[in-house]
Parts: sequence; C-alpha cells; structure tokens
Amino acid sequence: MKEQQIWTEEIKSQNTLFSINLKEVWHYRDLLLMLVKRDYVTFYKQTILGPIWFFVQPIFTTVIYVILFGQVAKLSTDGLPQMAFYLSGVTIWSYFSDVLNKTATVFQSNASIFGKVYFPRLIMPLSIVISGLMKFLIQFTLFVCVVLYFTFIKESIHPNFWILATPFLLFLMAAFALGLGMIFSSMTTKYKDLNMLLSFGVQLFMYVTPVVYTVTSIPSQYKFIVRFNPLTSIFECFRYGYLGAGHFQPLTLVYSAISIFVLLAVGVLIFNKVEKSFMDTV
Repeated sequence: MKEQQIWTEEIKSQNTLFSINLKEVWHYRDLLLMLVKRDYVTFYKQTILGPIWFFVQPIFTTVIYVILFGQVAKLSTDGLPQMAFYLSGVTIWSYFSDVLNKTATVFQSNASIFGKVYFPRLIMPLSIVISGLMKFLIQFTLFVCVVLYFTFIKESIHPNFWILATPFLLFLMAAFALGLGMIFSSMTTKYKDLNMLLSFGVQLFMYVTPVVYTVTSIPSQYKFIVRFNPLTSIFECFRYGYLGAGHFQPLTLVYSAISIFVLLAVGVLIFNKVEKSFMDTV
C-alpha cells in the first residue's frame, strides 16, 4: 500500500479573478526583503557617491525650483521660506513618481525572472514600494533638518500636530502609486508604447499636483482640476503639518482615501488577471 504524499507547497492556477492569496505573499516575505536589498545594492554598487545621491538629487532639484519658480516666475509660497516649501514637495513627489514609474514596468523589467521561477507576482511591486520607502526616509531626514533650521534658527515656520499624519500620508501615496502602476503594468504587456506615454504623463501630472505652487495661487476657475487630484490633500496636509501654513481641510483626506483605495482594488484585480498570461504577450 502506497503512502499518501504530503506536499509542503502546491502551485495551481487561480480559479477566479478575486482569489488573491495574501497569505502566500506573507509566506514569501524573505524573498520580498531580498528583492528590496537587491534594488538598493545593485543601483548604487558602482557609484562613487553611493547613497549620498539620495541627498544630492533633492537638493539640486530644490535649488532649480527656487530659481525658476521662486525667483523668475515668482510663484507664491504662502509666505513660507522657498527652500523649505519646494523641498517639501520634491521629497514626497520623488517617492510617488519613483514607485509609479517602476511599478508600471514591473512585468517587462522582470520578465526573465517571472519565466523561470514561481513566486506570487504581487511580491515584485510590493518590493518597489518598500525599496522606494528606504530612499524616501533618507531624503526625509534632509527635509527634517531643513524644517528644524527654519523652526529654531530662523523661526519662520511653525510645525503642528498634523506631522503625526505622516505615516498615513505615505501609505496613501504608496497605495495610489501601486494601484495606478499595476494598471499601467498590466496594459503595457500588450501595448508597449504606453511606457512613453506614462513617462510624459507623470511629468504633466506633477503640474496638476501642488508640488511647486500653492492651491490658493490657482485661478478659481481651474481649482477644481487640482482638487480632483487625490494627491492634492496629501501634499497640503504634509506642508501644513511641517511648515504650519496653507489652507488644508481635513475632510479632503477622506475623498483621497476613498479614491485611492478604489483605484488600488482595481489595480490589484487587473494585475491578478494579467499575471496568468502576461508571459505570452510580454
């Protein structure tokens, strides 16, 4: 009589669109951490400055914004120091755009890995979110130093208790970038020219997000466009908490949260559907 074999792992095709096995994703958490380490090490392994680039990039970008938008265009910053104002926008926008761009090409960038070994495909976009968070934390440290300088030395800004909402704001941004990125990644497996549209679209999207301007400086007939953007309340809350100025309305975060969670759910479902057959089209 043959003994019945007991399998420790069973790989099978998913039956329905909604069968998302989060328990399996948790089971592969070691792989998730390994991918995060890989992204961090390989990107800066052969660079001279290494992680210092995390500081150089936002500093140079902020200086350019101060010159172009602050000195030349003379856009209002609600009386806030220009360096602190533009750095706040650069810091969180950099995280969002980085996660979105990388998630949108996750199928094409990792096709060789997907075709050789099995693991929950959702691991890959999650690793992008976490590795991007590491970069954000380094740049966020720079931003905090600038905030402390203008708070205690210059006494020109006044942070408040809304800084405690930072983890929630990061979660919303990550969820938005993840959901939108997975939708684009699912579409680019079949329509590869969408990659060029995405890179151009992200740049345009920055200008309907209050990264380099305040919402109050926008003409009233165009404010609804910026208000429709789920990122607007996130940026306003972030600036209001750390810089102590602006016209942030807490209820707008409710709209952002609902919109982002709906988009994330749609993105995960589409990603779940495409992952079964994307190797045939990528």
